[in-house]
Amino acid sequence: MSPILVRPFREQVDHDRVIRQLQSRFRRKYSVGVNVGTLQEATIRVAGVNVNPDLVLTNTEGVRRLHAVVEVETSESINDLEAMAQWARFAKARGAFYLYVPAGMSDIAQRICQVKHINVSEIWTYFFVGDNLRFSMVYRSPSAQRVVKAQKLAAESKPKKSARKAKGSAKKIATKKKVAKKTSVKKKVVKKKIAKKKIAKKKIAKKKVAKKKVAKKTSVKKKVAKKKIAKKTSVKKQLVKKKVVKKATKKKVPKKKNIRKKTKPGSGRRAKK
Repeated sequence: MSPILVRPFREQVDHDRVIRQLQSRFRRKYSVGVNVGTLQEATIRVAGVNVNPDLVLTNTEGVRRLHAVVEVETSESINDLEAMAQWARFAKARGAFYLYVPAGMSDIAQRICQVKHINVSEIWTYFFVGDNLRFSMVYRSPSAQRVVKAQKLAAESKPKKSARKAKGSAKKIATKKKVAKKTSVKKKVVKKKIAKKKIAKKKIAKKKVAKKKVAKKTSVKKKVAKKKIAKKTSVKKQLVKKKVVKKATKKKVPKKKNIRKKTKPGSGRRAKK
């Protein structure tokens, strides 16, 4: 626990404001854990003891490791007791140790770190310009300088690799485009063939339908003609039958002969005269 148990209200407000500003600043690159006032979100274990620095920065790329520990101090909290109670423990963490102090207090903080043999990576000052909060780096340790140089070299070597990757990716994109064009042309040809086949099938189907219609019409006509012929033949047969029947009836019925009755002589109209 910090020896400064209670800060003046004005300093506490500035302290919390600086922490929030740093949180939004470091959030672009790292995962930020914040301990503001009574809100204790991030804890780390140093030499078997759990400590709560103001900010805890962890890497988001690759393995999630502790990148740095950030401690924000005010003018009242820069002293030997605070340094031995907190700074010395934070400096023993696996990551870097960043110390933020008010403008004009950087020399005192640096001298305390040298006397107490506290390995601080960077010392920054903060100050207000109107309502805006500004930061300025005052000190960077030799080990931190080497790390920064290595990071710069790595960043410079990355563009070459990225250029090679870009060339390779450009070739891959060109080949992909060519393949896509070929496949699109093939697909278009296949689609045209399929469309032609469909049109041909439709035409054949239409011809079949037309043939069926013609066949139906012809069959209907044939049926009608057959019916007419059958009617005519039946009528003729009936007429023939009637004629035959008439002839047969004529043969059967005998014709009446005009036979005069024999009269006796002296009888009749002439005899009476």
